[in-house]
Amino acid sequence: MPAKLSVNLNAVAMLRNRRNLPWPSVTGIGRLALAAGADGLTVHPRPDQRHIRFSDLPEIRALLDDEFPDREFNIEGYPSEEFLRLVEETQPEQVTLVPDSPEQNTSDHGWCFRDNRELLARVIERLKKGGFRVSCFVDPDASHEELSLARELGADRVELCTGPYGACHDDQARAVAELKKLQATAERARSLGLAVNAGHDLTVDNLPALVRHVPMLAEVSIGHALTADALIHGISETVRRYRAALGW
Repeated sequence: MPAKLSVNLNAVAMLRNRRNLPWPSVTGIGRLALAAGADGLTVHPRPDQRHIRFSDLPEIRALLDDEFPDREFNIEGYPSEEFLRLVEETQPEQVTLVPDSPEQNTSDHGWCFRDNRELLARVIERLKKGGFRVSCFVDPDASHEELSLARELGADRVELCTGPYGACHDDQARAVAELKKLQATAERARSLGLAVNAGHDLTVDNLPALVRHVPMLAEVSIGHALTADALIHGISETVRRYRAALGW
């Protein structure tokens, strides 16, 4: 089965936040994406609420529950106490833990599980007791040791950071090298019983090659490029284009 598509709404929220106005509507765009076939919605609520606001979370949860109960909500972020409370209040199907600091522009590296073992053990145990599926952001070349620790700590999935691959849009040889890293890491993860997600700088053009190299992908979450494409094609057609790129 092709990987599922989760549409990241952060860029939509960032555009809305430029003015103190209710448009573009985060839930309205989410509704269109889901109606066009998206399998779920992703948000990354940062402490400064510079894009997704905390008040968006219950509205997105209600949209999924009321109109698309077969789709999923994925909330990603650094596991601060504030973040964990938001998760427990919102009840997403999946929580993706990322190691970024509040001032970062975007997530750009994976966890070092060895250095963060105590934190992640505590957080993942809490989330699993709450019934959440837990995914952890990992580097494209994460080692067997690191992935083993992720599994040992209770993660259900890892999300491959595809940023370095996405940065190779004008260098085919480098793109192939990055794909081989992602392929090897995905195979290591699968051998340990971890399901594999992917995200960061994925586009309708680079998805097909990723899918060929990592056919076991369970889910991709895409926001920036998908939102940019929606300015040209509209959100519904853009979602259909990305699903086609995934092989649906």
